[in-house]
Parts: sequence; structure tokens; C-alpha cells
Amino acid sequence: MASKLAQYQRHRMAENYLVIWVDGNIDMANQDCQNTMEQLRAVVNQVKPCKTAEQCIQQLTENQEEISFVISSDALGQHLVPDIHGMAKLNAIFIFCGNKQQHEVWAQNWPKIKGVHTSIKHICEKLATAIKQCNQDHMSHPTPFGGIHANVLPTKC
Repeated sequence: MASKLAQYQRHRMAENYLVIWVDGNIDMANQDCQNTMEQLRAVVNQVKPCKTAEQCIQQLTENQEEISFVISSDALGQHLVPDIHGMAKLNAIFIFCGNKQQHEVWAQNWPKIKGVHTSIKHICEKLATAIKQCNQDHMSHPTPFGGIHANVLPTKC
């Protein structure tokens, strides 16, 4: 019985995360975009693609339930990060680009940026690690009755 409860809680926690993928070139008819989406969904259930910074900000503003992670393309990220970095439900930002060295310079000034990556595989690995840490942090917040909150996550992990 205890293992079924733990399994249910892990499943519920996986549903409490939102990945917002921001890239002006997203085209879901494109096979590369479909592959990227598939890889992201292997880590987290909810992935919302956005083509503009404004759409991303709207998603983050409307999101009152899930802990959020943003994956942003290079130049778009440089303009987006100052507008979203202080949002409470935003846990981490990952920059996805072709020129890692160029973007590492500005990215180092923002603590929520968890790396500049040239591969979606590396982003998925870092995302999985961040979610695991959130789950561990969440599991350490017991209820007054000795259980664990199954549907309430802390604002920040």
C-alpha cells in the first residue's frame, strides 16, 4: 500500500511541472521540432511551445499551479530572461543555442539559468536533475498529519 501511495505521489508530482519552450522558429510540422518535443515530454508531461517572449510571459503569468522551467533559444533568451527571472513559479531557465561561448557571457549574470546548451539531450538531462531535486525538496515538506502533500508543491524548490 505504501509503495502505491509513493508511486501515485511521484506521478502527481510529474504533473505539477510545466516546460515552456520558447523559440521563434518552432514549427511542429518540422521533424526536428517533433523530436525535440518528444524528448522533452519524456521528462515532463506538460510542454508548451511559444514563438515569442510575450507568449512565454503570458504562460508564466497564467500559471498558478505548476513549477515552471523555460527553454529559450539564444538571442530570444537574452531579451526574455530579464522579464521572467524574478517570477516565483519559475525554477530554472535553459538556453538552447548554436554558439555556447557567446551566450555563456551574458547568461552567467542570471542565477536561474542552469546552463547554455547546444544539445536538447543535455537540456533534458539537466531538466530531469532539476525535477528530481524539486521532488526531493517536496518530499521533505511533510504535512501536519505525518503524510506528504501530494498536490501542493512549494513555490520554489
